[in-house]
Amino acid sequence: MTEREYIALIDPFKNKLFRFAKRFLVSVEEAEDATQDVLLKLWKIRDRLSTYKSPEAFAMTITKNHCLDRLKSKQAQNLKIVHHNYEDHNQKLQNKIEARDSLNLIEKFMKTLPVQQQLIVQLRDVEQYEFNEIADLLEMKETAIRVALSRARKTLREKLIQAHSYGITAH
Repeated sequence: MTEREYIALIDPFKNKLFRFAKRFLVSVEEAEDATQDVLLKLWKIRDRLSTYKSPEAFAMTITKNHCLDRLKSKQAQNLKIVHHNYEDHNQKLQNKIEARDSLNLIEKFMKTLPVQQQLIVQLRDVEQYEFNEIADLLEMKETAIRVALSRARKTLREKLIQAHSYGITAH
């Protein structure tokens, strides 16, 4: 596989790899390093990538394992998981502020979820993965994925409603 073919294969999902790594590692720098490490691993086995049913799923699995290894290492003891989303620049200022506050609250509340639920919410609601893909990636049954996602969403919804009822802010 040539460099051009490799780039054409990897380019459509390399940003997903970064966002997934950032979900694990928090720090942009750590996530960038992890993504580069994964891309280097993929480059080294580029001639075998076409043999995989889904090179993207394979790359996500490598990313997950690499990030877990980094988190287990002694130098990464202070890393935590966070959630980031986007903001719509076409909203009015007030709506923008409210949306940003809600996202900040959700980010804050995401930190209180079990790690597995955080990953499932990230993969399903942010990255738009299908349940079977998440099940393969996290080595879980689809039913368990659905239950965990439901519980995570319920927890986030309840905390968000409570926060808005009591005027709690993310700061």
